Parts: sequence; structure tokens; C-alpha cells
Amino acid sequence: MSETDYKVKDAISAPGKSAFRAYRDIYYGDTSLWYVIKSELITTLTCGLSGAVGLFLRQMLYPCLFKQCGRKVVFGKNMTLRHAHKISLGHRVILDDQTVLDAKGEDNEGIVLEDDVYVGRNTIIYCKNGNITLENQVNISSNCQLFSSNELLVGAQTVIAAFTYLLSGGQYDIRDRATPFAKQSGMITRGSTVIGPNCWLGAGVVVVDGVKIGSHCVIGAGAVVTKDVPDDYLATGVPAVHKALA
Repeated sequence: MSETDYKVKDAISAPGKSAFRAYRDIYYGDTSLWYVIKSELITTLTCGLSGAVGLFLRQMLYPCLFKQCGRKVVFGKNMTLRHAHKISLGHRVILDDQTVLDAKGEDNEGIVLEDDVYVGRNTIIYCKNGNITLENQVNISSNCQLFSSNELLVGAQTVIAAFTYLLSGGQYDIRDRATPFAKQSGMITRGSTVIGPNCWLGAGVVVVDGVKIGSHCVIGAGAVVTKDVPDDYLATGVPAVHKALA
């Protein structure tokens, strides 16, 4: 069971808290009961609808759930939204089927997807009191995970291949022998994680907490990036080593 699973379990089983209150805290945070009811009705009735009818109804109804939503946003079916009131979407954003947008946190700003961002099927973008920004025309392929308990920024026109994992925060205290890792907060961070503009990250790349990747960089498939990468560099391997692009 992951640390996040423990948090959900603890929230549900907290003394004196009803199951509905726990559910509301996990999915909606500090919002009105009317917002919760409206969100439940919209997602229950339209979330799983296939075809053009489903796309049309979600395009008409989903925007009111978000902090901000631009024009011509496409919402795939069976999406999961948590704390959507802290999610801002630009124009022409495309969110494929089974994507997850989770902006949970007590005092974070949440998630920003700027104009023309594409998020592929089964990709999870989630916060634990952190912030995530994808700038204009960022393309995230399927089955990726982007996590932040601090600040995660992906620069404009960067392309990220499938099964990539980007982290800002999420570290545990290995010196604390008294507290099992699963019971720790997982909020320790070395700083913000930044992917520069016009980068290409191959399939299965891992970028760990606090790393800065410059502009126009290529990260080879399967690389684990543990150190900063300058502008116009290629990084490959585990751990990744980099050299100037030819």
C-alpha cells in the first residue's frame, strides 16, 4: 500500500468523521456543498459516456467545475478529478480517457495546463500540497505520472513519451528509523523540479526531485536523471550522464 493509500485510508477512518465528510475532503477539499452536488451530478451523468455525445456533454458541462477553463477543451471519458476548483485549463487542452487531475492540498495553488496542452490516456497528474504547471503546447504521452509536493514546471513545447515519471518532492527520511516509510508524509523535497522548453524525454524516463533540465535537451529512453542537465544536452543511462548535443 502506497503512502497516498494510507492517507486516504486514514482520512476515511478518522474518529468522528462521516464517510461522506471524508469523501468530500479527498475529492473536493474546501468547497461548498452545492459545488459537491453539482460536480457529482455532472460527473455521474457524463463521465463514462462514449462517442460524440459524451464529448459534447462534457465540453458543455465540465468547465464550471474548474478554477478556469478555456475554449474548445476536450475531456475524455472516465476521467478522475480531485480538487478541480484549483485546476486551470487553457484553450484547446486535450485530456484523453482515464486521465487523473488531482490538485489536493491545504494551501497550494494547484495545477495549471496552459494552451494546447495534450495529456495522454491513463496519465496521472497529482499534487500533495504542491503545484504543477505545464506550459503551452506541452505533450504528455500515455501512462505517465507527474507528482508535486513542491513545484513542478514543464516548459513550453516539451514532449514527454509514455511511462515517464516526474517528481517534485516525494522523498522520505531514511534517517528516521522509528517511523516506517509508509507512515511518513513523503513531503521532503530538495527544491522545485524544472523541465525546460523544447525538450524531448524518451519513454520510461525518471526525473527525480529538485532536478533542473535546461532548454532543448534530449533525455534518452529509460534514463534516471538525478543531476541538473544544461541547455542543449543529451542525457542517457542510469544514473543519467550528459553530453552536448552534436
